[in-house]
Amino acid sequence: MALSLGQKAGWGLADMGVVVFVVVKQLLILTFLTSVLGVPVGIAGFVTTAVLIFDMITDPLVGYLSDRTQSRFGRRAPWMAVGAVVMAAGMVGIFAVPAGLALSGNLGWVIAFFGMATVGFTMVAIPYGAQAGEITTDPAERSAMTGWRMGFASVGILVGGALIPGLAGSMGYAKAALVVTPLIVGAIWLSLWSTRNAPRVAKAAQVDLRGMFGLVFANRPFMILVALYGVMTLAIALITAGLPFAAMYLILDNGQTALSGAASALSTLSLMFAAFVVGSILSQAVWVVLSGKLGKTGALMLGLCLYVVVLYALYAALPSVNVTAIAGLMMLAGMTNGAYQQIPWAIYPDLMDVTRAQSGVAIEGAFSAIWLFGQKLANALAPAILGLILAQAGWVEATGAVVAQSDQALGTLRVAVTVLPAGILVVAILGLGVAFRPALRRAA
Repeated sequence: MALSLGQKAGWGLADMGVVVFVVVKQLLILTFLTSVLGVPVGIAGFVTTAVLIFDMITDPLVGYLSDRTQSRFGRRAPWMAVGAVVMAAGMVGIFAVPAGLALSGNLGWVIAFFGMATVGFTMVAIPYGAQAGEITTDPAERSAMTGWRMGFASVGILVGGALIPGLAGSMGYAKAALVVTPLIVGAIWLSLWSTRNAPRVAKAAQVDLRGMFGLVFANRPFMILVALYGVMTLAIALITAGLPFAAMYLILDNGQTALSGAASALSTLSLMFAAFVVGSILSQAVWVVLSGKLGKTGALMLGLCLYVVVLYALYAALPSVNVTAIAGLMMLAGMTNGAYQQIPWAIYPDLMDVTRAQSGVAIEGAFSAIWLFGQKLANALAPAILGLILAQAGWVEATGAVVAQSDQALGTLRVAVTVLPAGILVVAILGLGVAFRPALRRAA
């Protein structure tokens, strides 16, 4: 049965809520620790990484349990409905640190609520990813669904990366997070309502944990894609973690360019994210079309190659006093990032079908858990890597104000958010051509 337009768009809507939290954890938590609470950057990076590694441990368990859940609402909806509330509440708690705590108290508070929020995220994200393999088996429909998903995800990026920092500057981080919680929970719940009549696997999987993940690991093209998407995500996570520092120290508005007024009103960080998101939204339909013409893998490789070019252009342009030029480059980066956002998410449900056809077992939750594992590992490593790199370069932490940094520290930051991610993306491009494409042909 073909999905209706409302079901495709409704399924994609949930990612708007999910991505708000993803952007907040990637973009704001490291900055909050170092620039508001005064935590040394090396310790802040380690803490962020430790919590995200803990989150990865819960992935296989949630994937296994959601595959074995049986309810009148299906296998996935109960997890997502409850997880949305847990995730939103934990996100607000991260920034609601009581005044007067010592360094250890600040760290303990943030760690506790960050852990809570990431558990809620897992309860939503893994069942949500599993739905992509359940509600349709048509590759073209999956591309269209993923286009809707990434369009809504781009709105989530805008809220998380542009709106929340602006609100945080005027009303504080905790109140800003509280303002967007209805959007997070509402988007996920409305998505569940929109897809309530879509096809789904209602019967719980009977295979045990070992057998379930044995089937996933035996799917060679899927495992290669997991590894390569983790590599891509590491590059993007380094950019995301470093962008707040770049906006403060490398993009210096001289007040004389076309977007200077916008930079003053929104903050430079919000403007850069807004430009990035506009580019991503504009590109979604383009990547759906190119996936049909070039094949999904070919379109993805093209997008990543263009991404590398834009990152080197940013390296050449920074530091800059021309916010208009940098915003233009960020819009181009958003357009190329659209390929990374959309296409792998349209490929991996197709690979689930291979295992389901061979084994007769529907274990989309297990696939979703492993799929997210690689991304979470990359997102966990990125803050620690960036923190260690900046610490070695002599980066100076702050408690709310911009402080003087050495030329070495600023030069290191410039490389860390442009050249280093570009080199990582080159590795992913080579892996797609050398390893993934041949494995995909053998599995066909």
